[in-house]
Amino acid sequence: MNRKPEYAHAKDNTHKDEGTAQEATTTENGKPPGKKGPLGRVSRPMALKILGFLVLVAAVAILTELRIMDSRVSIEKAEIYAPIISLSPSVPGTLDKIKVNEGDVVHKNTVVAEVGGIPIRAQTNGIIVAVTNTPGQIVSAQTPVVQMIDPREFRVVGRIEEDKGLSEIRVGQKVVFTVDAFGPKEYNGVIDSISPTSRESDIVFSISDKRQEKEFDVKATFDGDLYPELRNGMSAKMLVYK
Repeated sequence: MNRKPEYAHAKDNTHKDEGTAQEATTTENGKPPGKKGPLGRVSRPMALKILGFLVLVAAVAILTELRIMDSRVSIEKAEIYAPIISLSPSVPGTLDKIKVNEGDVVHKNTVVAEVGGIPIRAQTNGIIVAVTNTPGQIVSAQTPVVQMIDPREFRVVGRIEEDKGLSEIRVGQKVVFTVDAFGPKEYNGVIDSISPTSRESDIVFSISDKRQEKEFDVKATFDGDLYPELRNGMSAKMLVYK
């Protein structure tokens, strides 16, 4: 009976051992042990330097944000405002005709109504905001029959409590404001005036000490021609840059 040479059996065992050794030198992710990925090759001192750099960047960002916040005064309660111009007859009479509608743009000296045969004219260029459209009604002297505004007189008027940064606001400072109706869109203006007296009818009581915290009006001008979408009475928020 022919016998298989012993050296062949030994050779087979050798191949099996080599295969086992090769498997042992392979890690779970298919890479030989001792060979590491890009992060694994970073030395500890280098990792500490990277971490320190990231911490420094974060600290600079926080300080920058705090500095920006400290350079502004925020006014949460504000509105778009223009003085109302009332057009009325100088003597009593019958309202004959109204010649304009709300929203109309008129020019100075435009006839907007007639009372007792006497024309009532616009005093300036502007926008009609209200009319008394009741022809035949008796109108007394100085009773408004048409009201209008001059867009050049538009202001954004903020109400700020006396201890919320009022002392840091000056005429001429830059203002950026937003209007609730138009979300985050920003508008630019300049501080025009600061009320010399408080709003006596709007007193806020501090919970902590019961002292009266009075509010003051802060007005800023802006170019109404650049922002034709703004309307009288719209709610707004202001940021005053120191």
